[in-house]
Amino acid sequence: MALTEHDEDRGFPEIAKRPENRRQKAVKALWIGIWLFYLSAPVTDLVSGGHGTGARLLGALGLAAFVAWYLVLVFRSVRRTAVPRVLFSLVVLAAQATVLSLTLGREWLVLFVYVAISSGAALPGEVSRWTVPGAAALMTATAFAVPGGEAYLAGLLIPALMGGFAMAGVRTLIRTTVELREARATVAQLAANEERLRMARDLHDLLGHSLSLITLKSELAGRMLPGQPQDAARQVADIERVSRQALVDVREAVSGYRRPTLPGELAGARTALAAAGVVADLPAEPVADLSEEAESALAWSLREAVTNVVRHSGARRCTVALTGRQTLGGRFVELTVSDDGAGGPAVPGNGLTGLTERLQAVGGTLSAGPAGRSGFRLVARVPALGSPS
Repeated sequence: MALTEHDEDRGFPEIAKRPENRRQKAVKALWIGIWLFYLSAPVTDLVSGGHGTGARLLGALGLAAFVAWYLVLVFRSVRRTAVPRVLFSLVVLAAQATVLSLTLGREWLVLFVYVAISSGAALPGEVSRWTVPGAAALMTATAFAVPGGEAYLAGLLIPALMGGFAMAGVRTLIRTTVELREARATVAQLAANEERLRMARDLHDLLGHSLSLITLKSELAGRMLPGQPQDAARQVADIERVSRQALVDVREAVSGYRRPTLPGELAGARTALAAAGVVADLPAEPVADLSEEAESALAWSLREAVTNVVRHSGARRCTVALTGRQTLGGRFVELTVSDDGAGGPAVPGNGLTGLTERLQAVGGTLSAGPAGRSGFRLVARVPALGSPS
């Protein structure tokens, strides 16, 4: 299926996208235009370089053509431009820079810097690693052919090389970022597909036998109804029992799918805190030695605590810690969520009450209250695997 320009731009960083409105065009033109400040040397040479009227006119036209060609090359979305077309544009720029430098003087050697920079920005790394030094070499050869050009060469050679390779690095960074985003999207899609397959497989295993048995007994009861009503009633009772058990199995399966996990809640906390402008300090990996029930209780605690930080605290920073502690009563895993917000005493409500009940059900405890002069801290503790609950 053919992609539109908008589809191709989707998922790219802002710096790599084609401008879509006047504001984006103005911002990109401003950033590109800043670097045209270094053309002050050729402009000054045209004004006060002692050239005749004809030379000034031709030089001004040549400079305008060079700038226009350069802007078209770097302003367009170069990732969709074929390499041969970019090379042709660079050859035109290099030819203009060479002619203007040879005819008007050493001040025009700065044009080669723009050739090197546009080369790094517009070409893939495997090509620009040759064209950037090529532009620098052409500038060097031209400098020795221009009177006094070698005096300007030292101040232009390093900017040409560094600018060209810097732009090549930026282009590579953009491409790597795009590939990482695409890879993450692919992994997420594969994970979603795998979860759908697992759910379908589990539901088939749960309901396949039960529904087959219900169908069989329904047909049997239908045949028994005319002459054996008592046997048919027993079959109907069996149908009711099987259907109720199937309903219980489905509810247990669905509750298992809905059970929160610490990795999922840590990822959700990072997203929620970032969206609220809160700096998040989260553990890299959750503690492993927890039962499913204990992990679920801690995950609910983390979700409730982060929700309170985002909604009510006004905090600028939130710290989440998961640590294992050995006590006289056994080994426990402790979740601590603290922030630097308004603080204040803990107000019992549905959230904290529900968390307390969940934690008590797995042998855990909950404490919440002010953290120093400002801020709030929630501490949830559950027994680790192998500890008495």
